[in-house]
Amino acid sequence: QVQLVESGGGLVQAGGSLRLSCAASGIIYRINDMGWYRQAPGKQRELVAVISGGGSTNYADSVKGRFTISKDNAKKTAYLQMNSLKPEDTAVYYCNADVKRTLYGGSSPYWGLGTQVTVSS
Repeated sequence: QVQLVESGGGLVQAGGSLRLSCAASGIIYRINDMGWYRQAPGKQRELVAVISGGGSTNYADSVKGRFTISKDNAKKTAYLQMNSLKPEDTAVYYCNADVKRTLYGGSSPYWGLGTQVTVSS
């Protein structure tokens, strides 16, 4: 199995910063894309940022210039640095990874349980 564990969420005032971490563990041959999604109450889950196996990144328009996704391949960990936070960033943030577990097998998506981020005005 593959486990993704998020950490770093919390309560912060508008304009503040948080850094989320997502650590992958288990039987992993290679991690392809890793991404952060978020879901606010009453809304659908949306993509926040994604980083490919090669390191290229993509961001939702709403977070461009404020959030930065990165990863440490050796630690199998992805990070989301969130600056200039706004109340509308309040949501549960989920980590997603596309994982190839064996050399000859295909890849599958895995999700973490999420971490709450609350931004007060």
